[in-house]
Amino acid sequence: MAPLDRLARLRAEHGVELGDDAWIALVSGLIRDHEARMHALVAELPLAPESIVIFGRPVETPRLVSFHGEPHARYGYSGRVFEPRPWTPGLSSLRDAVEELVGVRFDCVLVNHYRSGDDAMGWHADDEPELGPAAPRDVLIASLSLGAPRRFVLRHRRRTKERRELSLGEGSLLVMGGATQHRYQHAVPRTAKPVGPRTNLTFRLIRR
Repeated sequence: MAPLDRLARLRAEHGVELGDDAWIALVSGLIRDHEARMHALVAELPLAPESIVIFGRPVETPRLVSFHGEPHARYGYSGRVFEPRPWTPGLSSLRDAVEELVGVRFDCVLVNHYRSGDDAMGWHADDEPELGPAAPRDVLIASLSLGAPRRFVLRHRRRTKERRELSLGEGSLLVMGGATQHRYQHAVPRTAKPVGPRTNLTFRLIRR
């Protein structure tokens, strides 16, 4: 099946249309051995907190981070430009599994490791100008979650502030496409409930 046909099929079979050219698609259990894959990645990757800039001040991320990809895939966000580290065997294997379903060869991945419910991701949109196919109104991101499920929230950036909540983990894949990053923000909130570790991989396209 051609790449565009695979993406269209994914959207047709698993997609939710959010309106205004925004859409998401959720596939549960794409990676069956997700716990083993997560532990292997934690051992394989140079995961560490990142220093980012928020309101002009350097802040350390409340999670562990590692960015990997092709040499050209430099990525700027939160006041910094990140140079990609090379692909590792574990990351390459997971990229192949995502490509088989989505039909797209992503050229970089941002890995976030949440050690417990105290680790979180604040409200943001992945709408940086270098993201493809054509940010901000056409951005394709495949978000693969290994390990314990965590609450993932989408909210409309304008108008109604409409919210949608998903539980992402256990090998699930969330694909966000079209104008989703332009229309919506998303977050992984902190939780006081006991939760296990979770590793999230957001595969992205960088425009050359």
